Order: sequence, then structure tokens, then C-alpha cells
Amino acid sequence: MNVQIEKKPLSIDLQMDVLAIGTEESERLTAQSPLHKAYAALFTEESLERWRKTKAIEKVHTFANTGVKSLYFTMPSSKQQTRLALKKAFGKLIKLWVTEERSSVGIALDTYATTSRSIVEVADIFAEALELASYKLPSYKASSSVYKGIENVMIITDAPKEDVQKAIQKGKAYGAGTCFARQLVNLPANELTATALAEQALTLADTYSFEATILEKADMERLGMGALLAVNQGSVEPPKMIVLSYKGDPSSDDTVALIGKGITFDTGGYSIKTKDGLVGMKADMGGAGAVLGAMQVIGELQPKKNVLCVIPSTDNMISASAFKPDDVVRAMNGMTIEIKNTDAEGRLALADAVAYSVSKGATEIIDVATLTGGVTVALGDTTTGAMTNNEELYKEVEQAAKTCDEPIWLLPSFDTYKERVRSSDIADLNNSPGRLAHPIMGGLFVGEFTSGKPWVHLDIAGTATTSSAHALGPKGATGVMVRTLANFICNA
Repeated sequence: MNVQIEKKPLSIDLQMDVLAIGTEESERLTAQSPLHKAYAALFTEESLERWRKTKAIEKVHTFANTGVKSLYFTMPSSKQQTRLALKKAFGKLIKLWVTEERSSVGIALDTYATTSRSIVEVADIFAEALELASYKLPSYKASSSVYKGIENVMIITDAPKEDVQKAIQKGKAYGAGTCFARQLVNLPANELTATALAEQALTLADTYSFEATILEKADMERLGMGALLAVNQGSVEPPKMIVLSYKGDPSSDDTVALIGKGITFDTGGYSIKTKDGLVGMKADMGGAGAVLGAMQVIGELQPKKNVLCVIPSTDNMISASAFKPDDVVRAMNGMTIEIKNTDAEGRLALADAVAYSVSKGATEIIDVATLTGGVTVALGDTTTGAMTNNEELYKEVEQAAKTCDEPIWLLPSFDTYKERVRSSDIADLNNSPGRLAHPIMGGLFVGEFTSGKPWVHLDIAGTATTSSAHALGPKGATGVMVRTLANFICNA
């Protein structure tokens, strides 16, 4: 997508196919609004009254009365008191442009600024919304549209060009990283195997010069990753431990590990899911999508922070060789685990990934996973569940989540809960102590492998997908936590 920034007067002579203008409700194209009075003659009193009632988008065909063929006057900027509200308003506008198959568009950026929101911030919000709202689901239909999407964007502003360019770069990076995660999660599991996911990571590494290592099954056996290998036992697809390393500050020994659950399809194993429960399980690698999307943003923005990305990937299938309830497996750090539920496989994969990150010198750990259905019961589909062993680290992640409009909520980590995770009579840990406080049990299980390193766990089972389209995207994968992780790294 080509984005051009120009300093031009907003006038009737401006030459452009499509132009978006933000207006104040009290100054909608009246004589008292010098900025917009050039366009006032294009409106009838009827259209103005309709617009006042809807407070949405008013599209005007100029019929060659101006140099702009179609004008889009959007809802009052004074009503957009939050970043999210303005982002959604932009999203609706952009989705309208996509529906109309516009390829070249323009925006009068300064008309969306307010006393509390700078032009540069508006640029950031618009660029992110442009990527998010333009995203479309992968299509496997025999015939599909030849429309390639919005290809050219003209931004008209009086703000310093360099400042606006930097804001657009950031917004586009956050939006594109989120869409990359969405695309991975939306791919069918017969295409996105663990091997294919590893190839995606290697492409990312090649693009941004990350160090990359893919641990194969033999490597995992040598390292004693019995937890991840147990999950893979029933599969014909080989497991992969995907490792990317970004050295933004070579002089520092501090490294943040971003760990994403990469279960490419989850049948539940012998603790099999219901017929309806199986549908949508291609999204069980949403955590992997989130950390890879964040790594793309990191590659674009080049923050001065060291990051280790670790993704344990396999599918969880049923066969004569699959692991079973009552099995006992040994994780990389030597801890033994009694298997009570083969559908609690994500925490097993994460156990070895977290232990591996510790062995590689991670000083802080953040894991992201579609871990438990229980978190959806507790928090619904708009809030991500969180757990931690370090309040300071959690506060930093929470602030990043607030900034990016991706709400998280901290669940308790009382010792009584930890005792239940350690309740096996024959092993160190029990992978599924029961349904009570299930999201907490899953999170605390993962926490057992951190070796006391500061750690935050993010359970995105409820927020990784949405069942309906919205202002900033279609139904399906949301790409949740990409922006939170990127913001945490870039602003730490």
C-alpha cells in the first residue's frame, strides 16, 4: 500500500477521487465553518438533517462541482473521545471504501484532530485502522473478486511530514502485524501444519534478519521435552519448536521471552471434544499467531530490546500411539506430570517451551495461549484472562493492553490453587485437577516451569476469534495481543 503525505489547502479545487473529512457536529458545513464552507453548497437541508440524526458517514457525489469526485464527511471528531472510538469510526469508513472497491483514497487528516488529540496521533490511529479494516478472510472459492484492495492513500496535513510518516509507520506496523496473525489463525489446519508454521516463521526471520532455530523431534528427544512430545504422539505430522531471536540491545543481558501456544488442531485426544467443539480448533494456535505477529511489528519498528520468541507446535490427534489419561510424562526441566486430561494439552506444550526459554537466558516471560474454555465462561469474548508471579511486570503488560484497547483481567494465584496443580499422588504435577477454577489451574501449571522468572500468562481462548464482523475486521481471528506484546516491547 502506497501512502503519500502532502501539504495542500483543503479547497474546492483539490484534485482527488475520494476524500474523507472530519467535522464537528456544531459546524457541519455552515457559513461559520470556514474549513468546510467550500463544500456546503453540495448539501441539501434534507441531507444535513439526516446526517445530524445518524451521526455516521455522509457520502456526497460532487458531480464535477469540485475536484474531488466523492466526499465522505464522517461523524463529529469531538464525539470520538477515545482512541478506540476514532479507530472504529475510521474502520467503518474504510470498510465502506473496500465495499465500493476503491483503490485510491484520501483523508484530510487535520480535520480529525482535537484539542486533546494531535494530528500525529490521528495519523497513527488512521494507519492502524486502514490495515485492520481492510483485512479479508482467506478465500478458497472457485471464483473470487479481482479487487486488490486500497492501493494508494493520500494524506493531506499541515503537520511536519517526518512526524506524520513516523506515526503512519507505527500504525501500519501494528495493523499489519495483527492481520498477519489473523491470517495464520484463519488458515485451515490441513494447510497450516507445524511444518508450515515453522516455514512462516523462517520467512519472517529472513525478512527481518532474526536468528532462527527450528528444533526437530530428535532435538526435543535429546533435550528431554517429554511434555510436548507426548502431545505429538498421536500425530503423523512432526512437531516443531520454533525459536526466533531479536537482538535490539546487544549490550544487555535482559531478554523478554514471548511464548505462543502452537497447537495447529486440537481434537482433545482421547479426552475427545464434542462434534461442535471440534469446529474452530484450527484457531488453537492463536497464541503462536500473536507472538509471530508481534515479531513482525518488532522487525518493522526495531526497538532497543532483546526478544526471544518460542513456539511449541504440533497437532493433538487420536491414534493407537496417542498419549492417554493416566500416562506420566517428564518435561524438559525434569518435572513429572500425571495426565488426567489429554485435552489439557496446551499447557504441556507450553511447559517445555517455558523451560526452554529459561535455559536460553530469558529474564522475563510472557506466554499467550488459547488455553481454557473456562476463561470464556469467566470473562466472555472481549477480555483476556491473565496470571502472573510478578506484579511489576504485570502492570507493564496491563498498561500496554490498555493503550492498545485489548483489555486483560488478572486472575488470582492463591497457594490453595497451586496445591491443586501439585495434587498428583504419583507425579510432581497434575495436568487437570478438575473444572473448578479451570483457567487458574491451567495458568498456574504453566507457571511451574518459569524457575521463578517474572512471568505473565495471557489466556486468549475467548478473545482470539469473534463470531461476527465488526468495524475493524471480519469474523474469525482477531489477532488479539499482537499490539499489546509489541507495545510492551517497544515502550519498555
